[in-house]
Amino acid sequence: MSMNSESLSQEPSAIQQRRQANMFLVRLQWLMILLLIAALLWLYISQQRFEHNVNERLQSNEQVVSRLNEMDDRIFAMSQQTLPAPRTAASSQAQNQLDLLRIQIQAADRLLADNNESAAIELLRGLHWQLSQSSNEIAPALTVVIKQSLAKDIERLQARSSQPSPWQLQNIAIQNIQEFLHSYEREHPANGSDLTQNLDNNMSLTRRQLMIHEVIMTLNLATQASNMREKEQLVGYLRQAHKQLQTLVPQTPTPKTISTDNKNSQTANSTTSTKDKDKVQTKSSPNDITEVIDWLERLITNAPKPTPLLTKQILDKPKR
Repeated sequence: MSMNSESLSQEPSAIQQRRQANMFLVRLQWLMILLLIAALLWLYISQQRFEHNVNERLQSNEQVVSRLNEMDDRIFAMSQQTLPAPRTAASSQAQNQLDLLRIQIQAADRLLADNNESAAIELLRGLHWQLSQSSNEIAPALTVVIKQSLAKDIERLQARSSQPSPWQLQNIAIQNIQEFLHSYEREHPANGSDLTQNLDNNMSLTRRQLMIHEVIMTLNLATQASNMREKEQLVGYLRQAHKQLQTLVPQTPTPKTISTDNKNSQTANSTTSTKDKDKVQTKSSPNDITEVIDWLERLITNAPKPTPLLTKQILDKPKR
């Protein structure tokens, strides 16, 4: 009997162990399922975040590309306004680089027109460095020519930047003329000494003073035009002042007979004055109205002229 009771007591424990094992396996399966679900959720969330980041980067890249396209459109529009020849579609990367180089050279020329020589020199140096890079696809022979012309332009601009500009020399000469006219207006007496002609002399003095005052005001306008680098306006005001001052110069009759010595002296003087016409006086002041007129003629003859860049002349397309 004891043997049967022990076997009966052991059988329920084995069944219970099986049940516990089954329960453990079920729980383990559910745990694995939950872990798998959690892993899938984590992968889904990570994928969503990754897609969101990629979309943001794509949007930022699209914005950058759109801005670059806008800049290209603006540069193209500016080139259409400044270039006389019609632009054709670029056939190669080298042609694109050459067209861009033309636009940059025109920008340097515009800086020179605005009297910003330091910025123009820096831009030309950047272009010289750009042509030395491996990304340059312009023909080697043309690249050498352009680099040499850029070096000459940079050297010329550096030498010119250390000297006073022609516009400054014009302003100094105009200021000297104005100072003389101010003193002439104050100190120059009326012509004639006859007391019966005092009224006429006073009237002529007043006319002369008014004319000199108008010339001074015209020269002020010429100085403003020079400061604004407007050559046509500068020459126009100088010619107007020249015409006004000519009314103050007395007309002397020319003799019919002139000796040989006088002819030779006049010829020598005319030769000397012709040579002096090429120079603008800035270190002294004129002595009389005739010399002021001569100064104005020199200023008109030697009006500042824009010197185009050598590189610009090389890159300019031939007009059709």
